[in-house]
Amino acid sequence: MSPQSPPSSKAKLGPVNRFDRLEWAGAFGDLGTLLPFVIAYVSVMKLDPFGVLFGFGVSMMVCGWWYRTPFPVQPMKAAGAVATTQAAQTALLTPGAVYGAGLVTGLIWLLLGSTGLAQRLTRWIGRPVTQGVVLGLGLAFMWQGARLMADNWWLAAPGLAIVLVLARNARVPGIFVLLVLGLGWTALSTPEAWRALTQVRLELRAPDWTWPALGWNDLLLGTVFLALPQLPLTLGNAIIGVREENNRLFPDRPVSDRQVAVSTGVMNLFGSAVGGVPMCHGAGGMAAHVAFGARTGGALVILGALLTVLAFGFSASVVTLFALIPQAVLGTILFMAGVQLAGGQFDEKRTSHDSTLLLVTAGLSMWNVAAGFIAGLLLQGWLAWRRGSVR
Repeated sequence: MSPQSPPSSKAKLGPVNRFDRLEWAGAFGDLGTLLPFVIAYVSVMKLDPFGVLFGFGVSMMVCGWWYRTPFPVQPMKAAGAVATTQAAQTALLTPGAVYGAGLVTGLIWLLLGSTGLAQRLTRWIGRPVTQGVVLGLGLAFMWQGARLMADNWWLAAPGLAIVLVLARNARVPGIFVLLVLGLGWTALSTPEAWRALTQVRLELRAPDWTWPALGWNDLLLGTVFLALPQLPLTLGNAIIGVREENNRLFPDRPVSDRQVAVSTGVMNLFGSAVGGVPMCHGAGGMAAHVAFGARTGGALVILGALLTVLAFGFSASVVTLFALIPQAVLGTILFMAGVQLAGGQFDEKRTSHDSTLLLVTAGLSMWNVAAGFIAGLLLQGWLAWRRGSVR
């Protein structure tokens, strides 16, 4: 059971964003994905935290206002993983390559969306493949969350129990209690983390523009190592998957693949210009926000506003502030997002062929979403050919 029941297809929500306590709770539902990547980019790749936070903050506020659903803005996972691991091992990928990857990614998706090519591509992809990608991603979230929780079960177990007990409590959202529990644990187990707060100061910043400093080497490395490998993952999860999840949960506020592709392009162009990182919309992010109470775009506006304030006033202290939230708490949030995401894919009857296609795609997507997506497409084509040849 998910922490908060998704809205019924018959329950038509109004078009106005809300900013009540459930929207505030849902705003923090995607921290399990957001914070680790932000910390990695800032601490490993030495990116300016202002640009990272500012890029996410503005993109979230615009998407929350435009889509009017908990439409997520997340770091591109494949690009983020490659960038931070390579930066830790070699000096090949620099901050300039990250900005170059964002610029190229933005141009690609803006082109695919504005010309309608993204919409044409997705018409060839069957629903079992789409649901398999989403199911696999949900199971992967649960697995990753469980691994983070395993490092400190003394904290994770009561945290998970709190979230489940308060699942339907609109007065006291479980994530608030979970975050307070985590901060209290940090205060007791790592007092030096709290003492570091005494060094936090308000330091006002202004945006820096990165495009004038980009060279051809930055664009080449960013394209080859970060932008191109991310494309299948983005198409499967951050275009088709998030459209599927949004339209399932919020049929009164549907989105199209073309809209999602265009917004992916626009926010990456903006992010790369101000020193941000490659960003996308993800089905897992939507499930995370919904799992903890979000039902409108207000949750994204809230989170985006908070990140923007951090960027302009406290970007130099962002790693210190984020370190106060224990990994076990982030794991609990990630686990429940996975439950929400995976649970929504078992709501209809399927033929044996469709079930096979779903399970194969999901199984591979647990390991690698891009691999699962491509394998699902190949299996879909083979099954269609086999049915045709039998006839």
